[in-house]
Amino acid sequence: MTPLQRYIAEEIATDHADGLLSRREAMRRLALLGLGTAAATALIAACGDNKKPAPAGPPTTPTTTTTDSAPPPGMENAIQPAPITWDDGKMQGSWAAATEPRGAVLVIHENKGLNDWVRSVVGRLGGTGYSALGIDLLSAQGGTAAFKDPAEATAALGKTPPDQFVNDLRSGLDELARRAPGAKLAVVGFCFGGGLTWQLLAAGEPRLAVAVPFYGPLPDPHDFSGSKQAAVLAFYGAKDERVTSSKDAAAAALEQAGMVHQMVVEPAADHAFFNDTGPRYNGTAAADAWKQLQSWLEKYLA
Repeated sequence: MTPLQRYIAEEIATDHADGLLSRREAMRRLALLGLGTAAATALIAACGDNKKPAPAGPPTTPTTTTTDSAPPPGMENAIQPAPITWDDGKMQGSWAAATEPRGAVLVIHENKGLNDWVRSVVGRLGGTGYSALGIDLLSAQGGTAAFKDPAEATAALGKTPPDQFVNDLRSGLDELARRAPGAKLAVVGFCFGGGLTWQLLAAGEPRLAVAVPFYGPLPDPHDFSGSKQAAVLAFYGAKDERVTSSKDAAAAALEQAGMVHQMVVEPAADHAFFNDTGPRYNGTAAADAWKQLQSWLEKYLA
């Protein structure tokens, strides 16, 4: 298994351990990813064993923060992105052109592909003055829309060679630069896309002025010296031990490369806290992250 494939498998097993997937559904998704019954069973058991036990005392009822019922941050200015293709139709994406662009952002989706939620992020960035391109990393398989079963889309991403992702992302930056000539370039990735943000930095991408991985797994090796001009803002959730445990190693690598960086751990937030369509959405953390993202873009991209 590639590191990203293992990350996806562990995410499926963790979702089961957190009660978000039935065992049967978790086993089905792991099978689509290529794991046999024995390996899938062992992974589910390991992820369950790694969960921290609940604190002693009477059970508590989770509270909903006041912003959880509010619109997702940035929606008040969001614009409607348009579907586009490039590279002779080989690549697909979603494009939101800012009226007076102050920079351009490549948005990398989660392991579910380029869905409506990712398109909403593209539209929100466009509405705040940053032309944005959401890339579909399933373009070679006909695009995310070609998969009726989201689990099959996830499995297809897991089976894609890592080098292809880097090549596709660089193609996305080419198209972004073509559509926003003269603008500084940034990349923002979520979950699986956060991991690819780190991977793009490790591959050495000199065009990036800003990189923002949201709770993305750290690749190994993680030498970022080839992308040292990028200012990195990395987000983590305090409850997301699986990914947040790599924060210090990421910070050390950024420090070693001499890169401007800030590591943000949102308290009481879990993995995927920014996705308002998911079960781990945290409105307070999402609002804070959006505010800090806008400040970072204003400082290093605009």
